[in-house]
Amino acid sequence: MIVFFERFFEVQKAVHQQLFSWISFSFGDFFYVLLGIMLLYLIIRYFKRKTRNSALLRIFILLNIIYFVYQIFWGMLYFQTPIIKKLPTQNKPTVEHAKLLAVKYLEKCRKTRKLVQDDKNGIFIITNLKAVQKEILVQQNRLPTDISDKKVPGINSFKPSLFGNVMNFTGILGYYNPFTAESQFNSHLPNTLIPFTSAHESAHQLGFAREQEANFIGYLIGIRSGNPELRYSTEYFTLRSLLNFIFDEDPEFVKNILKNYSPEMKRDRAYEKSFIMEHQGWLDDFFGFANNLFLKSNQQDGSVTYSYFIDLLLNYERP
Repeated sequence: MIVFFERFFEVQKAVHQQLFSWISFSFGDFFYVLLGIMLLYLIIRYFKRKTRNSALLRIFILLNIIYFVYQIFWGMLYFQTPIIKKLPTQNKPTVEHAKLLAVKYLEKCRKTRKLVQDDKNGIFIITNLKAVQKEILVQQNRLPTDISDKKVPGINSFKPSLFGNVMNFTGILGYYNPFTAESQFNSHLPNTLIPFTSAHESAHQLGFAREQEANFIGYLIGIRSGNPELRYSTEYFTLRSLLNFIFDEDPEFVKNILKNYSPEMKRDRAYEKSFIMEHQGWLDDFFGFANNLFLKSNQQDGSVTYSYFIDLLLNYERP
């Protein structure tokens, strides 16, 4: 049964990318705006006595159609065979192994950081976003065949979200639109986050539904890239994920790694922290709670639990 939905997704993805990729703005976001206006209109009619019953019926029908299409286009992909079962080993990750990788990726980050450009404040800046996106599409074709047998259309369907200013306050970096097969990213983010976020969303475009599996595919896309901007963003994400995993067991080790960040990396980290602090608020808490419920309802751990990515990473990068 799941094989049918996987094959259907390949057809739907190819058709929708051909239809919507040429549009300069996010058509999926425009669709969400129209859907929101329609729901708001029906809700207003619901509070009018004469139209209450008909409005309630239309709300019910509309939501059921949207949910049904979502499940057909995307929801069933959460039941695919987990990537962890495709790896040669499935050992429980250890903190000691994570520490070895953290040291490795610290050195990688320090070296790659010297190959990218700074803005006037010494913060990492992307000089050619189109080149990063093109490189992601190239690297999709180089994924290990034992992990991914997904079809790669090679169509650039990366779009800056129309809701970027709102996303700054939600903690959402990007998202995949299953109705249009577009990959949205928040263009207002610190540049350290944008390349890997795009690689992550491109993994969803390939058909990897689970969030932490999309992180792992994004990691495979970026880690061997010849584009230093994509590679640095991926290495930086990987290092940060390892440090988050290690922190509860050995906070002193994490502090020592942070002290050994290069001056450029420290500036990047400081800018990220200031960006997050500036945009914290109730929207961040609300969307974090909502995303947590959404992930759990789709056969995933909550958004706070990132151990599955670490499981995949440490089993892939064996000592």
